[in-house]
Amino acid sequence: MRTSLLAGLALGLLVSGAAQAQIKIGVAAPITGNSAAFGAQLKNGVSQAVEDINKAGGIKGQKFVLSVGDDASDPKQGVSVANKFASDGVKMVVGDFNSGVSIPASEAYQDAGIIQITPGSTNVKFTERGLWNTFRTCGRDDQQGAVAAAYLAQNFKGKKVAFIHDRTPYGKGLADETLKAFKAKGGKEAMYEGINPGEKDFSALVSKLKQAGVDAIYFGGYYTEAGLILRQARDQGLSAPMIGGDGMVDKELVAIAGPSAEGTLTTFPPDARKNPNAKDVVAAFKAKNIDPEAYTLYAYAAVQVLAKAIEETGSTDGKKLADYLHQGKPTKTVIGDIAYDKKGDITRPDYILYNWKKNPAGNIDYTGNEITQ
Repeated sequence: MRTSLLAGLALGLLVSGAAQAQIKIGVAAPITGNSAAFGAQLKNGVSQAVEDINKAGGIKGQKFVLSVGDDASDPKQGVSVANKFASDGVKMVVGDFNSGVSIPASEAYQDAGIIQITPGSTNVKFTERGLWNTFRTCGRDDQQGAVAAAYLAQNFKGKKVAFIHDRTPYGKGLADETLKAFKAKGGKEAMYEGINPGEKDFSALVSKLKQAGVDAIYFGGYYTEAGLILRQARDQGLSAPMIGGDGMVDKELVAIAGPSAEGTLTTFPPDARKNPNAKDVVAAFKAKNIDPEAYTLYAYAAVQVLAKAIEETGSTDGKKLADYLHQGKPTKTVIGDIAYDKKGDITRPDYILYNWKKNPAGNIDYTGNEITQ
């Protein structure tokens, strides 16, 4: 009897020790749906970071255990993922991608005491509501909108610029911030139109753009609709270039638009794949035949930020981690040093313009095609 009791106690301690040696981390992303290419970027980035940290011994003897939640770019599903993570004991989340999902999901995460770092949600509202748990490794729409507006004001002065958005919090928010900055520089929109996500036929929109005689199109939205608009515009003889934001930055843009993607301009931060801090990580991705483009390394960096906060605080409590990050101490990551202000925004936001054009292999790409204004 005593032997059985001791054996049971030892087993209990082992189980307890194993539980304490695990840190549950979630990645919430659009694994399916119209933004699935970005979902793959987030999942790849977080998975590789978890693998690398665990291989190196974890954090203070604890190792990450990863859960993946598919929000399908749907706000309700994003909240469901948040509630599922909370019930499963997930302590911290990287995601979501779409601003329209991150904003409502963040409230569910706050209620559950979970810290959230988004690699790609740029809508200003995400960090403007005074929530303690919201952080990002990317910049904001008002910052990238200012860069696009400066280009438009300089290169299309006195010309007709149309502003089109997809009615999502991200797309409309970005178009509105860009238009606001454009007006501040003396510009005026020739057209302001909303489309519906998931639309396939944009012939009526293209006809309106042609009738208005637009010289440039600013698009707030994602690569799927952007690619379709570009292809249909060129098919109807409209050659006005498209300028857009980070939601268009994936090779799927070219897969959808084909040759019509050439000459498109997008705002995005400096290419993290070229950061010296990312050399070994990029090599690890390429060994798996994965190109860590766009937000892949921003997702990886989010895990690095969380790991550093756990290391410094000795805790996995969401509030304690957030309090540490709000102190503004820098963390070295694959995208460079990251430090936060009191809102949860990075203190070194930077956006540049990229021109999508043919590389030496004959493929249309944005890599290495930075525009100096």
